[in-house]
Amino acid sequence: MSEAVDALARRHLLRADRQEDLCFALWHPSTGQTRTTAVVELLILPREGERNVHGNASFESHYFTRALSEAAQAGAGLALMHSHPGGMAWQGMSPDDINTEQGHAAAAYGATRLPFVGLTMAGDGAWSARFWERTAPRQYARRDCATVRVVGERLRTTFMEALAPVPHGTEAQIRTISAWGKKKQADLARLRVGIIGAGSVGAFIAEGMARTGIEDITVIDFDRIEIKNLDRLLYAKRGNVGALKATALADHLGECATGARFDALPVVAAVYEEVGFCAALDCDVLFSCVDRPWGRHVLNLIAYAHLIPVIDGGISVRTNRHEELAAADWRAHTVTVGHQCMQCMGQYDAGLVQLEREGYLDDPTYIQGLEKGHPLKARENVFAFSMACASLQTLQMLAMVLDPLGRSNPGKQLYHFVGSFMEPSEHGKCSPECLSSIAARGDHCGFEVTGAPPANRDPVVKKLPTETPSLFQRISRALKHLFIG
Repeated sequence: MSEAVDALARRHLLRADRQEDLCFALWHPSTGQTRTTAVVELLILPREGERNVHGNASFESHYFTRALSEAAQAGAGLALMHSHPGGMAWQGMSPDDINTEQGHAAAAYGATRLPFVGLTMAGDGAWSARFWERTAPRQYARRDCATVRVVGERLRTTFMEALAPVPHGTEAQIRTISAWGKKKQADLARLRVGIIGAGSVGAFIAEGMARTGIEDITVIDFDRIEIKNLDRLLYAKRGNVGALKATALADHLGECATGARFDALPVVAAVYEEVGFCAALDCDVLFSCVDRPWGRHVLNLIAYAHLIPVIDGGISVRTNRHEELAAADWRAHTVTVGHQCMQCMGQYDAGLVQLEREGYLDDPTYIQGLEKGHPLKARENVFAFSMACASLQTLQMLAMVLDPLGRSNPGKQLYHFVGSFMEPSEHGKCSPECLSSIAARGDHCGFEVTGAPPANRDPVVKKLPTETPSLFQRISRALKHLFIG
């Protein structure tokens, strides 16, 4: 859920008199390859006489009927939130809690065709959650979620340790853990991080994540390694020429990771293809390391509709008429609800998305016809500049998760190599007509952003079969990752 929804729930559920309270909420599904997330959009607060607070809170039937009607009209699922003000961290369920949620699961499913979701807020603001899934006619079973994520200025995650156990720190992580402590390291290590683009910037970020102790990394890229990549791909050697970037990088990460239970999943697809899109929805944080408008357009939607933070960046290099370096700039920013989106900050041109879908951006004739200096003609991923841009993006992610001294949002950062200075950080806002209407709508956002790759995409990769997880990987990931956020 967003920080705004979380804040409203705190104000309502954590009462000054320390009694329990409750409310309903609307949620939308976000369906990945191996996990389903309930994205909580808004609360349906009780009116006078709709609930009773008497130590243990209860609700009247007409409150449930009203909430159910609103969920059905919105095409959303229904969730019940209640508080355990005396508890801390992930909360278990009392027999009364179970009877209440299970007893209303059939009506909720019948009206919405989606599972009834239950959420509990502890006194410290930690969430726990579960789906009530239909297993047979009139039978509903509880399925606990592995995590609950609150997304905004920072990323705050509550873990169910039975499904997402605390990772064991390793000897290789001693220096890392000493910087921010075991608890923050455990929060970091249990995130699933997606690297969208296994090029020069993505390679630096992915290796940084693996060495920091992240135990679950997904690499999404459709391309192959070429000779011209060797001056900037950290993981590539001459023997890798011709290999798939996603697979080669995932193999490399396995050799340098410090986590005790490390898993790197290569997905040979673009994020705008269905398999790549669904793999991205399985992640908690995404790094945008793409340089084309369609990929950024997809990630922009994911950041808002599915509430998955996207750490984006970019490099711009300019030479003068003597072919001397005149400017080299790189930027980084976090894209999520409450932050400015990539389109509004000018990271991609929406008008070029359809051109890419139709294959024009892979047409040499079209590219050659563009004016000199057009961004689509740029070839700017110089090793040193990519390393610096990756560093800024990595620090943006760490600030969001670690929240050092309560300063989790660095804002938009822009560094100028020529002149050696960083511009003051900016915190821009989107226009009201931008993506606010689809925030937290998940699969129900109403936009179809995926599609087949352009017909004239490089034939060396165009006809490659997409690699998918093994049966064992799919089962283990499905057991680990049923989320709400």
